[in-house]
Amino acid sequence: MFRGVNPINLDAKGRMAIPTRYRERIAERCEGQMVATIDTEARCLLLYTLPEWEVIQAKIEALSSFNAETRRIQRLLIGHATDLEMDGSGRLLLPAPLRDYAELDKKVVLLGQGKKFEIWSEALWTQTRDAYLQEVEGGGVMPEELQSLSL
Repeated sequence: MFRGVNPINLDAKGRMAIPTRYRERIAERCEGQMVATIDTEARCLLLYTLPEWEVIQAKIEALSSFNAETRRIQRLLIGHATDLEMDGSGRLLLPAPLRDYAELDKKVVLLGQGKKFEIWSEALWTQTRDAYLQEVEGGGVMPEELQSLSL
């Protein structure tokens, strides 16, 4: 289970160090084998352990390619999926096309989302987070399934 907001610096080659608190879990689950792809709704990357990604890819591949929206998602998610391997120092090299898509520069945010991470540019994450908070303050409509949730 991955959770938390983690500010990280990318080095000049586009490598990011996975926070130490996640490394053992990643090593146990997938021996450092991970997959990154683009998020189709926001300018960020999705980062999965290889076993978790394989389940998702199988579900995406099982969808009909005759539906235009389904085909769009298949092309974007599977087409951009890139195998990554955590090195001995706990770093992942993010390829330039993925970094470009997510507008990543030196400062990034690794956002735990349970079974996956999201990788955001720090500036874009701050902007997105603040917009989400303004929606709540502005009286945004909460989905019915969340209204019964007690925190």
